Amino acid sequence: MKKLLSMLLCLLLVAGLAYAADDELVNGKFKKTKSIVVEIYDRANDGGSKPEDNFYTNYIKAGMLRDHNVAVTFKRVPRWTEVQVMNNLLAANDAPDVCVTYSYPTILTYANMGGVVDMAPYLSKYKKELPNLFSVLGDKNIYWDKDPKAGTLWAIEALLFQNNRTSVFVREDWLKKLNLKEPKNTKEFEAMLQAFKKNAPALLGKDADKMVPFSMSVDVGWRADILATSFVPDAITDKEMWIRGFDDRRLLWPNYKEGIRVLNKWYNDGLIWKDFPLYKMGDKTEDNLIKAGYVGAFIHNWDIPYRDGDNSYIAQLRKSAGPDAGYIAIECFPNDSGKYRKYLSAPIDRKVFFPSTNKEPVASLLYLDWLSKFENRNFLQIGEPGVTHEPQADGSVKTIAAKGDKIMNSAMNIDYTIVINGLDMGDAAKTAKSLAMGYAGIEKRYIERSYAIQRNQSRVTANFNVGAVASEEGMGPVEQEKRDNLLTQAVVAKTSDFDSVWDKGLKSILDSGVQAIIDERTAKYAQFYK
Repeated sequence: MKKLLSMLLCLLLVAGLAYAADDELVNGKFKKTKSIVVEIYDRANDGGSKPEDNFYTNYIKAGMLRDHNVAVTFKRVPRWTEVQVMNNLLAANDAPDVCVTYSYPTILTYANMGGVVDMAPYLSKYKKELPNLFSVLGDKNIYWDKDPKAGTLWAIEALLFQNNRTSVFVREDWLKKLNLKEPKNTKEFEAMLQAFKKNAPALLGKDADKMVPFSMSVDVGWRADILATSFVPDAITDKEMWIRGFDDRRLLWPNYKEGIRVLNKWYNDGLIWKDFPLYKMGDKTEDNLIKAGYVGAFIHNWDIPYRDGDNSYIAQLRKSAGPDAGYIAIECFPNDSGKYRKYLSAPIDRKVFFPSTNKEPVASLLYLDWLSKFENRNFLQIGEPGVTHEPQADGSVKTIAAKGDKIMNSAMNIDYTIVINGLDMGDAAKTAKSLAMGYAGIEKRYIERSYAIQRNQSRVTANFNVGAVASEEGMGPVEQEKRDNLLTQAVVAKTSDFDSVWDKGLKSILDSGVQAIIDERTAKYAQFYK
């Protein structure tokens, strides 16, 4: 019996040594091929390529095999329902090995159930193997979410390289045609919308009945951000912004309600697209209205009119409305101090985490390091010379609209460069110039103007690391759904019903657990930031 046990022990030791040998890294490469599955967003782009199988995924796969002996497979997740889908995948133990989300509460929920890998010990042990990752993100972004007491780290924060949010866009050609000056405040902006509506026959001819002075989507919180936060007192402190900042649309900030009241008035005055509540996130109906030339103004991502080359808002608009048509960014919503305040996020972006079903955390970290290497991420951002960009004499690049398998489904392939969001040419001057030329077929003045507006009188929100806030667990999707419903209902309510709709809806959100989050954040702040 002893002899049998001894033989079994020897076999186990040999097997263990063999496994250890297979697991060994030699010059950054595994002796035995490892396999990982990586999440990739599916944006359902018209004319796009398969997000999980295209020229860029092949580039990544070949590079990871060559440099680390790691086989990579991509798993698509719908961009606009990613939180719900990720919840289902995590619950079913079927999530990719490398997951990406904007929702930290989703990560925290599963971490507290033992469903997420603590990255801290791996980052510490293998730091020497991850020089590119630490160089790009730095300790600040890597350890942004590290628990100050337990030392656990459930996710690392990607770097937001160009920290931009939303801009207000108006039809530049309509302003000229009606001899209107750019509006500089909310009252003037409303007068402009009224002028668009009144002059619909002159602006749209036989399509006058399709006039949309101001467009909106069901993501009111994002699309109305600049307007709504212009009613937030300029004296708001970093502390108050953070304590009341669980909702990333700033719904809980003081006086936010008054910005939505303005939208409610505009809606009842017939200035806002009346059918916007009918279309879910990701629907292309609003995009098509803008491209067709029916929309006078909207608020959206700072560069949204200029993206997608021949399929951009402006490119398509010029086909339908003429070569002089275009959307230009403007400053028009001053706050109580007269400042055109933009509240920009901290320099963090998506959260990258590994579910507990990930059996290859080291290979997964090497994947992130590979993406962080400048030559790799730069290629993914700008693509091939002569195909997706034209190299300039000074080292900057001018974007070319690509087609077929080499088209980028997201701006600068941000869905693949999950460690960084924003063009980085390795030099500030080259980056700035390339960014201005980074939108195929678009005059650089449009980009330069919207980019400058993002910097004007902006304020970056602060981070306070207090560890896990227990009351936030599982609250992300719950609060988001209630918030989106409230904002939409408040915009379309009768003006006489606005206050009752708002107050009832906000109370429901607070009672559902959000007030508990505010209270716990208040207590945590007092505990860690005396």
